[in-house]
Amino acid sequence: MIKVREMDIEFYRHYFNALEAARQPAWRYREMKPCGVNYNNFLLAGLYDAHHLAFRDYRREAEQIVAALELTPAAAVIDMGCGTGAFAIPAAQYCRTVYAVDVSRAMLRRARRKARKAGLRNVEFHHGGFLTYEHRAAAADAVVTVAALHHLPDFWKLVGLHRLASMLKPGGRLYLFDVVFSFEVVHYEARIKRFVRTLGTDMGPSGELEAQTHCRAEYSTCDWIMAGLLERAGFEIDAADRKNEFLATYLCTKRTETPCPDELNV
Repeated sequence: MIKVREMDIEFYRHYFNALEAARQPAWRYREMKPCGVNYNNFLLAGLYDAHHLAFRDYRREAEQIVAALELTPAAAVIDMGCGTGAFAIPAAQYCRTVYAVDVSRAMLRRARRKARKAGLRNVEFHHGGFLTYEHRAAAADAVVTVAALHHLPDFWKLVGLHRLASMLKPGGRLYLFDVVFSFEVVHYEARIKRFVRTLGTDMGPSGELEAQTHCRAEYSTCDWIMAGLLERAGFEIDAADRKNEFLATYLCTKRTETPCPDELNV
């Protein structure tokens, strides 16, 4: 029996990522590269659920999203940035098809394993992201993206949101949850320290480290910018719920006629 070492797995991961990057236009943002915490690492991906289930209830979160989007058993849903399947796995019990998409092969591997264990046959897994996933099936009824869009700078957020709109039926829904800052920038030092403390309280010492990494290396934006990005991408914001100065949820509907700026659909 061949013994696979961790370094072998990492080598082939980097090799396949390099091959994939070489096939992309040289000017496109590299969404496959780690941003902040490296969940492409199979060890960190393996610890993700054990860590997050200490303060999250995946099933309850999924049921709330399904209810907010008013999804029916006939619905087809894209889960963009599915991670280990926190939404996709429980949501598959309420929807016809869930297209689970993520840039991390390690996270997708765990999600696939959970789907097999649950006996689910209506979850399709795809390696990709906001900028690279190609939805070849019929237009979806809804898109869900939870804590993923902040991996892109603002311009590429707009490109990604525009691409999501193109994958939806007219009148299709979008559920977006992310780290979005709504405090006045003059108070940024005190507010960021509060953000770090808050995640430390919720998640323990590793939460503080993740919050620090997030602020330093990831791309969360301001609430007024996020609202503009959504509207320019072709969405009507039905509701915006700012849980606090750091987290926000947007429930949106794709406009029947969406703008198509030149060269935006890349």
